[in-house]
Amino acid sequence: MARRRHAIHLKRAYAAAAPEDGQRLLIDALWPRGVSKEALQAEAWLKGLAPSTALRTWFGHDPARWEAFRERYFAELEANPQAVAELRAYLDRGAVTLLYGARDETHNNAVALRQWLQSKPASGRR
Repeated sequence: MARRRHAIHLKRAYAAAAPEDGQRLLIDALWPRGVSKEALQAEAWLKGLAPSTALRTWFGHDPARWEAFRERYFAELEANPQAVAELRAYLDRGAVTLLYGARDETHNNAVALRQWLQSKPASGRR
């Protein structure tokens, strides 16, 4: 049975929560500096979806490394089906907002994760 695709929104962890966010999921390995649990209003912290420390450090949000970062991050996601399944369970229930701490709103793991998810068949199989 094919999975229904629900909306995947992106938002900086420092932006205020809104009703249209749906399920708010923090996908960074590190908690956003200066943000309380109450202010974040995240339903879950899915650390397993964050890029490895080595990859995150290497990338350093350098736009020149974006394509290589995406390829390496996608390989990490492929190697972590349990974390991906946890996210897909939230998506099966409705819209989600992936929360991230990066200042760069174009080159970050949330952008890459959404691209990777959207490139997959609705059934989750490849």
